[in-house]
Amino acid sequence: MDTVLVTGATGTVGSALIPALQARGSAVRAMTRGRAIDGVETVVADLRDPASIAAALKGVDAVFLNSPSAPDAAELQIQFANLARDAGVNRLVLLSQYAARADSPVRFLRWHAEVEAHVEKLGLDYTVLRPNLYLQALLNFSATISQGFFAAPIGDAAVSAIDTRDISAAAAAVLTSSGHSGRTYTLTGPRAVTHAEIAAALSAAAGRDIAFHDAPADQFAAALTGLLPSWQIDGLVEDYAHYARGEAAEVHTSVADLTGHAARDLTDFALDYAAAFAAL
Repeated sequence: MDTVLVTGATGTVGSALIPALQARGSAVRAMTRGRAIDGVETVVADLRDPASIAAALKGVDAVFLNSPSAPDAAELQIQFANLARDAGVNRLVLLSQYAARADSPVRFLRWHAEVEAHVEKLGLDYTVLRPNLYLQALLNFSATISQGFFAAPIGDAAVSAIDTRDISAAAAAVLTSSGHSGRTYTLTGPRAVTHAEIAAALSAAAGRDIAFHDAPADQFAAALTGLLPSWQIDGLVEDYAHYARGEAAEVHTSVADLTGHAARDLTDFALDYAAAFAAL
């Protein structure tokens, strides 16, 4: 039985990845910064503490590397990947982002591209997953959804947004099967949707009106001031400009190809999370 180390184990993707791996027969070691996870081996480690990372990697066959929310995320992931190589880890699956490239105007995409390029040179059996906008990110709009709306600077541009449960299922498939070495998979939903269509789906599922309001970038940033650090706000504004330019609308079949089931549609997500949106 292979042992898989899951970083970001308490996050949206990591928490769903753990049971997906267990269902495939893998032993899972969950890496957290202190919180124990029921039913799985938990190791406490911090990406800023190389000694704790080295200890967490002992006896591990494969690693799922998720990006931390930090301005030095690329540096931290590169350090982790080096430590994984030194520990003799056989397989590394890197969670990147849709359209990552070194010359992108979006800082997050440049950071992910930097990590991808580094991992490619390490000589590991590696695979890159590039998911598009998370549908679960809509839960972050709870403050305004409770008032009946959410806003973003995206206009009527469509995005092939993905349910994070499909990201986890795809990661589990790659971590537990062969034929993925050196491959990059772009993960999307089954269609591109506008934010107005998202609002309509949430309204239908929740049984109440939830509207989408297009918002200027400066207004969007002002609403986030005090809630997020400035570097993250600036990065999100760049992300949404990327979406608004229509650069994130392509649909890929990687979820179905890897897992054997179609990616969840927006309507599936809305129905599954109806109680959350109805309660806001």
